[in-house]
Amino acid sequence: MKTLRTFAVGLLFTALFAISAFAQAGAQSAGAGKIVVINTLAFDDPKAGAGITKYVSAMNTLETEFKPVQTELETMSVKLQNLSKEIQTLNGAGKVPVNQASVQAKIDEGEKLQRDLKFKQEDAKVRFEKRQQALLAPVMQDIYKAVSEFQKKNGYLLVLDISKMADNGTVLAMDETADVTKAFITFYNARPAGTATTTAPK
Repeated sequence: MKTLRTFAVGLLFTALFAISAFAQAGAQSAGAGKIVVINTLAFDDPKAGAGITKYVSAMNTLETEFKPVQTELETMSVKLQNLSKEIQTLNGAGKVPVNQASVQAKIDEGEKLQRDLKFKQEDAKVRFEKRQQALLAPVMQDIYKAVSEFQKKNGYLLVLDISKMADNGTVLAMDETADVTKAFITFYNARPAGTATTTAPK
């Protein structure tokens, strides 16, 4: 689960910024009628002031809660690899006769460990996704609301997620001034505390 943050970002931002609401008719601002982009991957930038504070905090909470699980899975994986090496060593040691009882004991231990590891990985994935939803969904709803406020305030015609467009290869050329990621993050972090809340794990 080393890529927890990337996984979470990709899962929750898939459709968030596909299209924002059109600007209100007659909106007057420097950005009136302009199509702009926001890079949602930047929301998780841990550098002070670089990302969305509320989002970074939620992701840090998620990582902290699942760190013990990640460590346990990594430990089990290393143990399984070591068992496999031990079995290979016993079979290829050139000793006559080979202690088949010892080899079989290692094989049985390895098979049990492999089953346990698979079960724990699947269980961790389910619990992670459930907890991720509880922690991040309220934050995402608040961010989406803020994007709409930001778009209307500046009179933008359209707000797109550049990270998704880049993944799909749909961006051929773009004026750098169309990227308003930093401006939006500053706008969001300066807003009064929204309604986004997180729930404690059960």
